[in-house]
Amino acid sequence: MAKKIFYTDNAPTPKGPYSQAVIHNGLLYISGQGPVDPETGTILRGTIEEETEITLNNIKTIIEEAGASLKDVIKVTCYLADMDDFGRFNDVYKEYFNDEPPARTTFQAGRLPMDIQVEMDAIVALSKAD
Repeated sequence: MAKKIFYTDNAPTPKGPYSQAVIHNGLLYISGQGPVDPETGTILRGTIEEETEITLNNIKTIIEEAGASLKDVIKVTCYLADMDDFGRFNDVYKEYFNDEPPARTTFQAGRLPMDIQVEMDAIVALSKAD
């Protein structure tokens, strides 16, 4: 099965030469998302909690537009600008993934694009192979 580029107008437009998401063999691979307003493309700066919530809402939107839900997320990779924010980040993250959470890796990045505090990507199982 060939890969299929997935895009929705309800999530931030990619800022570079990459796809918002790709579907291949029944999996949705979501590119790194951050605290970006999907309507304006503006970075929404705030506390780590606020930036985490915006980022997770952007991921959730892509997942739902692809026909899945947060329960279908298999793996999330989380990049933090400062690992000292891990506890506060985790408090917001667990509100989205409180029951049977996905596999996850979290680490401090040297510097995130546009100096955001958090970026996440995800792999999601789709119920039907597209």
